Amino acid sequence: EVGAWTYHYSDQGDYSWEQARNYCQTFFTDLVAIQNKQEIEYLNESLPFHRHYYWIGIRKLGGTWTWVGTRKALTKEAENWAAGEPNNRRSNQDCVEIYIKRQQESGKWNDEPCNRRKKALCYKASCQPFPCSQRGECVETIGSYRCECYPGFQGPECEDVVQCAQLELKGALMNCTHPYGDFSYNSTCTFGCQEGFERRGAGTLRCSASQQWSAGTPTCTAIACPVLSAPDRGDLNCSHLHGDFAFGSTCAFSCQTGFALTGSERRECTATGTWTGDTPRCEAIACPVLSAPDRGDVNCSHLHRDFAFGSTCAFSCQTGFALTGSERRECTATGTWTGDASRCEAIACPVLSAPYQGKLNCSHLHRAFTYGSTCAFSCQMGFALMGLETHECTAMGTWTGDTPRCEAITCPVLSAPDHGYLNCSHLHGDFAFSSTCAFSCQMGFALMGSERRECTATGIWTGDAPRCKAIACPVLSAPDWGQLNCSHLHGDFAFGSTCAFSCQTGFALTGSERCKCTATGIWTGDAPRCEAITCPQLSAPDRGNLNCSHLHGDFAFNSKCAFSCQMGFVLTGPESRECTATGTWTGDAPRCEGRAAAIAQSIACPVLSAPDWGQLNCSHLHGDFAFGSTCAFSCQTGFVLMGSERRECTATGTWTGDTPRCKAISCPVLDPPSRGQLSCSHVHGNFTYNSTCTFSCEEGFVRMGAEVLLCAATGNWTRYPPVCAG
Repeated sequence: EVGAWTYHYSDQGDYSWEQARNYCQTFFTDLVAIQNKQEIEYLNESLPFHRHYYWIGIRKLGGTWTWVGTRKALTKEAENWAAGEPNNRRSNQDCVEIYIKRQQESGKWNDEPCNRRKKALCYKASCQPFPCSQRGECVETIGSYRCECYPGFQGPECEDVVQCAQLELKGALMNCTHPYGDFSYNSTCTFGCQEGFERRGAGTLRCSASQQWSAGTPTCTAIACPVLSAPDRGDLNCSHLHGDFAFGSTCAFSCQTGFALTGSERRECTATGTWTGDTPRCEAIACPVLSAPDRGDVNCSHLHRDFAFGSTCAFSCQTGFALTGSERRECTATGTWTGDASRCEAIACPVLSAPYQGKLNCSHLHRAFTYGSTCAFSCQMGFALMGLETHECTAMGTWTGDTPRCEAITCPVLSAPDHGYLNCSHLHGDFAFSSTCAFSCQMGFALMGSERRECTATGIWTGDAPRCKAIACPVLSAPDWGQLNCSHLHGDFAFGSTCAFSCQTGFALTGSERCKCTATGIWTGDAPRCEAITCPQLSAPDRGNLNCSHLHGDFAFNSKCAFSCQMGFVLTGPESRECTATGTWTGDAPRCEGRAAAIAQSIACPVLSAPDWGQLNCSHLHGDFAFGSTCAFSCQTGFVLMGSERRECTATGTWTGDTPRCKAISCPVLDPPSRGQLSCSHVHGNFTYNSTCTFSCEEGFVRMGAEVLLCAATGNWTRYPPVCAG
């Protein structure tokens, strides 16, 4: 036992941690709560060694090591664990023992299972109930205790109260409460002011534990009213009792000449911080309200208020109206306007009258023939109005549009029919209402349709459009073995038509070659016919025979005659002859000769033809393409001859030389330019006569030179190839 704080342990037996605590709480205060190292040293020296050691008042609660007596968590600073502890071996070591007189780490702590049996280490508190004058906390110490005073208290037993300075105020009301003594800790004072004054500062002060009041001492000042100013066109005169525009201040108001005061003439600042009465103002003297004249406008400027002293009003009229009276008026100090009343009168236009052959109908909005008047014009039957149908009087005093007039309705202009005549009479104008026209036709033509037409009020002619039709002749047809070619001037086979007759090849025309249709409807001349052309009469050759067939008459066009020789003779010349359209026979006159003379004529070579793009020129000694015939070959421009230029028919019936051909002349092969393209078309072969090549350049490049080149018959291109320049 040390002073008033004592330690105790169970010398009769060992207990589990719960049993040990129950033992301590039953006979003492609780399991020991170690506060410092000095206390540990004291216990280690004072207590006897026990092989199971002693339980102390620490236990794991909710995973936290806690002093069970105070329910406070064990802090890092207060820990006194042995090395490697707490280790919570087997996860059930939730209570704490203290090593007393252990060879190693004596006085250190170790966690143990709570059901192990050990000595109970108890303490008995030194602090009694209601310690420290109930103004502080009793803290146990070895052999004694000390008081930790609450804020505002001091002394060994916290018996003294902290004092603040005594408060003294002037012109203010104060009410205080002192729970521990006048102007001491927790004394509170509330403050107020007299009517018309307000507090500046805190309304309540409290004496704190630091011997200072919670705020500065408040003061009372007169309540202020809003600062007043003189009204427009007026004056202000004030007297101040407690300060400018504060409680007790009074202000008097007045107005300048020409203005009247509206509102309170005198105002006083009250205890509520407001002024008595209403805000006064100086208002200008009013004139009667002006309004715009009919069809007019008024534009006013008000210096002080609407239609009051100094206001000015300007008058104007709407479009189409003119102002009569004062253009400007001003409100005077007497409340009357200067000048005379204004009015707007409609602007007049010239008086209108109806046009010739017409009528006039007017409506007047304001006065006769004034602004806004409208007049509608119309015409009698058969006449049309030229100009605007409706005119309106404008704001300029002029009428819209030009003066209208009534003109006779026109019909479409008539013309004489083809091959005819027109004769008209006009009452109101050319081809207008009531005009009449008579029609007639030239010789050889007959009138079809109305002979007389009249222009009506609707602008159309009576009757149908007449025409002159050519007189017809009988229809003609071509003669046998002939043709008919006609030109019709006025219609098929009508007056003026002409027809020409011709015959087919081999026939000759007999009769009129050309006929014309006359005005009497008959044709000139006689009807023609076609007769076959005749050839000279043929006879059989000596030592020969003749056999003929005649299609159109003896020895006439298309007659054919066949020749033959008696035995021992050979026919020289054509075997058959035909009468041609020219009246001559085909071929030469044949003759009959002995066999030796005919041999040469009997040998023939194959018939030759001109090569493509070439010509053939032959001479025949004994007959076409027979022994002794020679043929020369040539080519057209742009082509060159390949093969024999001349060939001859031999006695073997074959031609000398090779078959010639015409080949197109070649030009140099072209390539596309750099940064360009080439497109060619070849008629006779690649880059040959008449080939054309077109050049183009890529985007961003320009062609320099000809776009198209042509291969000429000389074997050269017509231009130099172009280039593409950037």
